[in-house]
Amino acid sequence: MVQLFSLALIFLFIYLVHILVKFLLSPDRRRPKLPLPPGTLGWPYVGETFQLYSQNPNVFFASKVERYGPIFKTHILGCPCVMISSPEAAKFVLVTKSHLFKPTFPASKERMLGKQAIFFHQGQYHSKLRKLVLRAFMPDSIRSKVSDIESIALDSLKSLEGRSIDNTFLELKTYAFNVALLSIFGKDEIKYREDLKRCYYILEKGYNSMPINLPGTLFHKSMKARRELSQILARILHTRRQMKLDDQQHPDLLGSFMGDKEGLTDEQIADNIIGVIFAARDTTASVLTWIIKFLGENPSVLEAVTEEQEAVMRSKEESGKERLLTWEDTKNMPLTSRVIQETLRVASILSFTFREAVEDVEYGGYLIPKGWKVLPLFRNIHHSPELFPEPEKFDPSRFEVAPKPNTFLAFGNGTHSCPGNELAKLEILVLLHHLTTKYRWSLMGSQNGIQYGPFALPQNGLPIKLFRK
Repeated sequence: MVQLFSLALIFLFIYLVHILVKFLLSPDRRRPKLPLPPGTLGWPYVGETFQLYSQNPNVFFASKVERYGPIFKTHILGCPCVMISSPEAAKFVLVTKSHLFKPTFPASKERMLGKQAIFFHQGQYHSKLRKLVLRAFMPDSIRSKVSDIESIALDSLKSLEGRSIDNTFLELKTYAFNVALLSIFGKDEIKYREDLKRCYYILEKGYNSMPINLPGTLFHKSMKARRELSQILARILHTRRQMKLDDQQHPDLLGSFMGDKEGLTDEQIADNIIGVIFAARDTTASVLTWIIKFLGENPSVLEAVTEEQEAVMRSKEESGKERLLTWEDTKNMPLTSRVIQETLRVASILSFTFREAVEDVEYGGYLIPKGWKVLPLFRNIHHSPELFPEPEKFDPSRFEVAPKPNTFLAFGNGTHSCPGNELAKLEILVLLHHLTTKYRWSLMGSQNGIQYGPFALPQNGLPIKLFRK
């Protein structure tokens, strides 16, 4: 009995020594525990959401950077976040260590867009989706759509001419929505436009709501519209399959998705179509609204853009070619393209993007905990006086020289950069061609204010008067 007791003590001693050695040699013990970035988390659950979305984001970001430096913590839309505001940090998150930061959005937006959307994935599934989206949106695919986009632009402008426009942004959202549907469904989009528009307009109102799914809440109404939208898309898919048309007969995004040999599910296709509409609509309309404002406030720039666009028009007339715009015409608009770039920089339509740490990450001597959102602040980078002298000044000439790497992030960076940027630039160029050559406009009321929620917009969506030349 005594021997058994002694043996037990020996095993216990060995076990305790093992535990002690393991503890002393532990990498976590040897490595000093990293602090969280400085900052505040605000109120429980809501955090600092209202402080960010109710004011100029420049004020929110600048005050944080001034107090805490280029990396700080906060809490928005129900998520603890780390915000970073330097080109080096943006490159670290978006490019160098992108595998450690998966794309994400707040919970409300994730559920509305759909968990299978391209925004929320990494690895093989993301690569596959990106390839399919690029197949439909690369120059070789969209160059054939110039005339159709031009037709939509002409119809949109004609519906606005000769009257006061109370909210230019809302009108341009319709233009961007119709171009998005064209890129997704091809010429079939006209059959589904009104039903898709009715549901999507309800859905989008809840994108930045708190994810409280109770009757009467904005989130609940939006999710109901989301289900109806999925049903409409299911009927469209069924119709195409019944017609047995392949992606060659339908060279649009839906054709690209349906032509995938590995096969996407209907749910995956629906999530990604809704995601493309989301990505293509408000952002493009916002850029166009700001361009109209900046051109209206800078007569010399407007005159130069108009001269460039009239030169394109004259060259077609002199050559006897058809007067419809071509892809080649849009490549001959360098000044107008610089106006788009400078607008994207000054307005910084997307103030930031969302990523989520897939494991604990060290950066700048701080810990970014697994599961926390990480937000590269595009707006701060675009408005840095060290990178862009007089950053508040609208000066397209600054893009005569290519910006330094990781300083112009209007379309993101890395493997998750916007795959639809060529389409967005095309539809902006087409509309500006006809706007500057056929119309003149005047800004109405005070134009100094900016509204936020979530995109930065001129006050009241930029009221204007539009006249035919």
